[in-house]
Amino acid sequence: MADECFGHPRLAAIYDPLDPDRSDLDAYVQMTEEFGARQVLDIGCGTGVFALLLAERGIEVVGVDPAQASIDVARAKPGGERVRWICGDAATLPPMRVDLATMTANAAQQIIDPQAWHETLRGAYAALQPGGRLVFETRDPARRAWEEWNREASYRVTEIPDVGSVESWVQVIEVSEPLVTFRWTYVFAADGQVLTSDSILRFRERQEVETELIAQGYQVEGVRDAPDRPGKEFVFVARRP
Repeated sequence: MADECFGHPRLAAIYDPLDPDRSDLDAYVQMTEEFGARQVLDIGCGTGVFALLLAERGIEVVGVDPAQASIDVARAKPGGERVRWICGDAATLPPMRVDLATMTANAAQQIIDPQAWHETLRGAYAALQPGGRLVFETRDPARRAWEEWNREASYRVTEIPDVGSVESWVQVIEVSEPLVTFRWTYVFAADGQVLTSDSILRFRERQEVETELIAQGYQVEGVRDAPDRPGKEFVFVARRP
C-alpha cells in the first residue's frame, strides 16, 4: 500500500514543489556513470525525478512504484515518454535485464514487512544482469533521525503555482524500534482542505542488511556514506555475481 502523500492525487501533484531540493540524487547519477549502467530499474520511483534525470542522459529506465497517482504525475512530466512506467513493486516485475537497480531516498525503508523486503531483493536480483548492481540507502538507526521530526522543525508554508498556499508539517506518532510511524499534515489555503499521510519506516542495522543481501545471493561490494547526509546513512552497493 502506498502512503497517501504518494497515492492521493492531490498530494502526489504537490510532492515535488514541497521537496524541490533533490541533490540527494546526485550521488546516484554519479554511481550510474561510475558503473557504466545503460539500463536502470528505479524501484520506488515516486514522481519520477530520478528516472527522468537518467532518461535525459540517454539511459534506458524502468520506473516502478505502487502509487498510481505518483506514476501519473511522472508520466505527465516533460520527457515522461522516455521512461517505461510500471505501477507495482519489485516482487512482480515483468522479465527484464538491467545493469543497475536503485532505491533512492526512503524507498528501501518504506518496505517494512520482512517478507516483502525479501521479495523486493529477490525481484531486483532477477532483473539484474550478471555483474549488475543494486544500490540503495537506509538511515543509520543509531543517529535516531526521528527525534528531529516535529512540527516546530518542519512547519512551512509553500506557494505552489495553480494550487496556492499549502501549510505542511510532520509529527512522529509512535516509535517502536525498528519501526517509526509519523504523520504529515497538509492544509490547502484555497479551500481549507486538510489531508494527512501516515508513514512507517523500518530502521535496519547495517549488519542486518548485509546478511540479508548475502542470503539473497548478492555480493556486498561496499557500504558508502551519503554525501547529502554524511555520517547519517548507509549506502549499500551489492552485486549480482
